[in-house]
Amino acid sequence: MPSPRLRVLVVASEASPFAKTGGLGDVAGALPQALHALGHDVRVLIPRYRDVKEQVTGTRPVIERVRVPIGDRLVEGQLLEAAGPGGVPFYFLAQDAYFDREALYGTADGDYLDNCERFTFFCRGTLEALIALGREGASAWRPQLIHVNDWQTGLIPVYLKTLYRDHPELGGMGTLFTIHNLAYQGVFWHYDMPMTGLGWDLFTPAGIEFYGKINFLKAGLAFADLLTTVSRTYAAEIRTPAFGNGLEGVLEDRSADLYGVINGIDYETWNPAKDPALACHYSAGQPEDKALCREALRRDLGLEADRSMLITMVTRLAGQKGLDLVLEGLPGLLEAGCQIALLGSGETPLETAWQEAAAAHPGRVAVRLGYDAELAARMYAGGDCFLMPSRYEPCGLGQLIALRYGTIPIVRRTGGLADTVEEWDARRGTGTGFIFDDFSVDALREVVGRAVAAFREPRRWETLVHNAMTQDFSWDASAREYVTLYRKVLRQYGARSPRRSR
Repeated sequence: MPSPRLRVLVVASEASPFAKTGGLGDVAGALPQALHALGHDVRVLIPRYRDVKEQVTGTRPVIERVRVPIGDRLVEGQLLEAAGPGGVPFYFLAQDAYFDREALYGTADGDYLDNCERFTFFCRGTLEALIALGREGASAWRPQLIHVNDWQTGLIPVYLKTLYRDHPELGGMGTLFTIHNLAYQGVFWHYDMPMTGLGWDLFTPAGIEFYGKINFLKAGLAFADLLTTVSRTYAAEIRTPAFGNGLEGVLEDRSADLYGVINGIDYETWNPAKDPALACHYSAGQPEDKALCREALRRDLGLEADRSMLITMVTRLAGQKGLDLVLEGLPGLLEAGCQIALLGSGETPLETAWQEAAAAHPGRVAVRLGYDAELAARMYAGGDCFLMPSRYEPCGLGQLIALRYGTIPIVRRTGGLADTVEEWDARRGTGTGFIFDDFSVDALREVVGRAVAAFREPRRWETLVHNAMTQDFSWDASAREYVTLYRKVLRQYGARSPRRSR
């Protein structure tokens, strides 16, 4: 007998293709499509940002007035609906004073000063919208479970277990909370506590207080029924002081409820056999034209046409990503017979340093600042290796795309990189990439040296490329893991209250 269809609402502060700043947007856009393909009734709710207003046509109002208590006043919003990709319905919570802005969370000058109020409205507004949606007659819809993501949605599990616990439209609704990056926590001063509508009894080390401040991420960790993060290794790492960002105690206390589920990628979008951005197409069965993509990329970037191993990077220029380590080790990498190509943007000192490196090594180092989706695809296809020397990496999507395109990952053993790349064993012909442990120039040079040595043995390299391209990190397997966890939430909901500590 087939398992019953689930009704799931995915709530996130961003979701591709409508609003995206990083991996959260990719996941919140792709996972619902995979769940829908498995036969489940899944819908997505995000804020209606300015970009959403400008690009989404055909929206229809579902709830004309969503009245949300914010402190001692009511703020009105509206719930709109539109068809999303893959047949997934999307809801947009509209309130222009909060969301009609040039960016999602802040500008180059810093985060918006009212982010606590903005996302308090989003969390509580989501529940008020669901109450109204459950009363809409023939069009009424009520999820069994809410899948919340990152700090911007962290108050939803708290509200469901406190202010809305006995509400007839919301009672018994389970929650699963996913941590995409523990470094971003939504920490605000305690003077905002009355605005949330929550009692001061929750402002304790066992509740949402964090060293005298409100912590939205901690709220989600403490009150959600189950917790996930985006790789098994990261799930273990964040329970330690080195990676826990001050929340390792909370996570250790809830370790029995914490699961690691690897993200997937869209294998239709990321497909070298038909990617329109590529100079030519290739596949695992016919990989020969990948070399033509490499030469086309060299021409695009002004790199020398020779037999060097081309290492590409598509990344944010941030301390997390280890780009400073690559700069420090750059002379050794070039001496080993490599070319380096970087696409990305981020921290100004790193942007400047990489521009200077490209100027100092013309024809050997190429840098393109900003983000260009077509160039990114050409970088994934045209590289021989894809470098990710991250200090930490919850999951990482770059290495998954690189595997799909037969561009061999060189990664540091951390988080999702450790879970998705297998060390190349030349003797057995197994493995998909090269891995190093120490965050040091010596370790980086050594691992790149191993990659160069393998690259100089064409037959073995062909085997390695085939291994990489035949991996399966599509969303289907991850979606099935989430379905299992959703059912676990629904079976166990209400059986016990999560223990909470600092």
